[in-house]
Amino acid sequence: MKLKWKLLLVFVVVLVLCTASFAADRRIVVGFAQIGSESDWRVGSTNSVRQACADAGFELIFVDANQMQENQLSALRDFITRGVDYIGFSPVVMTGWDQIMMEIKDAGIPVIMLDRNIDMPNHTDYYATWIGSNFVEEGEKSALWLLDYLGIHGRWGEEINIVELQGTVGSSPAIDRKTGFENIIKDHPNLKITQSQTGDFTTELGKTVMESFLRRAQSDGVKIDVLYAHNDGMAIGAIQAIKEAGLVPGKDIIIIGVDAVKLAFEAILAGEMNVTVECSPLLGPQFVQAIKDIEAGETLDKITFSIEHVYDETLSKLMPHRYLSAEEHYPSRVY
Repeated sequence: MKLKWKLLLVFVVVLVLCTASFAADRRIVVGFAQIGSESDWRVGSTNSVRQACADAGFELIFVDANQMQENQLSALRDFITRGVDYIGFSPVVMTGWDQIMMEIKDAGIPVIMLDRNIDMPNHTDYYATWIGSNFVEEGEKSALWLLDYLGIHGRWGEEINIVELQGTVGSSPAIDRKTGFENIIKDHPNLKITQSQTGDFTTELGKTVMESFLRRAQSDGVKIDVLYAHNDGMAIGAIQAIKEAGLVPGKDIIIIGVDAVKLAFEAILAGEMNVTVECSPLLGPQFVQAIKDIEAGETLDKITFSIEHVYDETLSKLMPHRYLSAEEHYPSRVY
């Protein structure tokens, strides 16, 4: 009888050791459905996720959806079929995810949202955490910078006509950046958005739409004082259109962008763009840490915001406590 118990004990110990060894050797498989590569910001986001997963030893199944919701839906269903351990997801638009999110939840796969969010009933029940930027605050920062800039140039009470290049229709950053900007200017009736249209977050469409803004402004006899672009890529395209129209970007038209990509810093240093509001794409390390925390049995906060800044070469010299120098931070910009 004692021999049987000893053999049983040995068997249990071996089983535990083998199980522990298997768990230690198990490679975490992550499926990530990226929106596309429509901008330098998005490329930076992708590179950050790839590098962080590689550094952590995760197996990454990456899909570029080319800015098409149907491609993301297909990728997410493929992740379920493959039985990945985790899903990372940056949705191209906010709505239309109800069915797939329920399917993922039924499959028991934790979801970590990056950058953008979804809109559906009880949406926070369908992901472990959302990691990204406060898009409303980015819009507010853009408008507050404009008020400060107009103030130091003695234009506080002038009638200021603003054209707006919106991001992808239905996407959370486009909706929230517009909301944030309007939250501030609504108390300043001299600031008016005279034209607003989507540029789909792309440089090419940003240029095309800006050309139409300029034509209409000329036809209507309404001067454009400010361009508010929901991302730097569209601002860069618009700058080209402004130059081709014989105007001086950054002087004839104040240029506000969002993202703080390297090309925007270069445009600011060239005097062709006035400011960029940071929206950091380098979320890979936080994404990986969230997975490690879940593996450790931790419950994550539903929202994790990044710390972000505003960069220019005017107000940063006068209000360094609120704004940072693009020139000073340009060398360290990696996207």
